Amino acid sequence: MHDGLRLELPDLAATHALAARLAAVLLGGDVVALRGELGAGKSELARALIRARAGAALEVPSPTFTIVQDYALEGLTIRHIDLYRIADPDELFELGLADGPDADEAWLVEWPERAAGRLAGNMLEIVLEEAADPDARITRFTGDAGWTSRLPALAP
Repeated sequence: MHDGLRLELPDLAATHALAARLAAVLLGGDVVALRGELGAGKSELARALIRARAGAALEVPSPTFTIVQDYALEGLTIRHIDLYRIADPDELFELGLADGPDADEAWLVEWPERAAGRLAGNMLEIVLEEAADPDARITRFTGDAGWTSRLPALAP
């Protein structure tokens, strides 16, 4: 994994703009691991990315209770996955998440640390931290080799 980018997002509009840029470069086989404390903006970023990729104001409920929510979009299925309720990484097998995404899927994974390093795929980690303003965030991106050429596209 290579450290690649740090962005300050001053408001919700900046978070949504980042999500749109990320949606534009998301490919099949990608796993976007969203890390951060409760309230850091993981779900907001995931929802905005799904809506941007869909090109529509879809209803994007939190997958906290369903764990996995699929969005079949043109050319790519996005799986929004929330592992908060996972007690044991072996549960990934039961959920069909042990082998990583198919070539026509991209995964947005909240609470990836609950998978204990068992997520497979072209990995991008995004750490979101709250900043001084309630809607501001600091984001840090770390990606594997498959993301090296795409990371610059995430900067405004």
